[in-house]
Amino acid sequence: MSSRYGVSIYEDADVYSADVDIYAPCALGATINDDTLERLKASIIAGAANNQLADEQRHGRILREKGIVYAPDFLINAGGIINVYAELEGYDKKEICRKTENIFNTTLEILKKAGANDISTHVAALQIAQQRIEDRKKLNLS
Repeated sequence: MSSRYGVSIYEDADVYSADVDIYAPCALGATINDDTLERLKASIIAGAANNQLADEQRHGRILREKGIVYAPDFLINAGGIINVYAELEGYDKKEICRKTENIFNTTLEILKKAGANDISTHVAALQIAQQRIEDRKKLNLS
């Protein structure tokens, strides 16, 4: 299968030192830790596993310092959350598409905020989420 698609298969810890562009942890959490950060060669981390950073604050900062772009798990999984909410509230495919297409813009907003404020993308994403919650509360109180 690997030769058919031109992909490499790595055993366990070998993946961290592999010369790859993207590391996509999609199952096990805390795979970004003190040990793996030393070996990681990927320039982007974008996967669906929950809690990818063993220490969100410290490892997020280290990733930033190393110039590794990190897309937080809750950003990567946003489409699934949007779909679950839609299933509970009455499925409107057009609205779901609009919201999921906006994930790209949110990603750019997070990257821009992180760069402008010299903070990790994890912190930037949390700040943006908190601001959106506060803005929504204000609208509901009006």
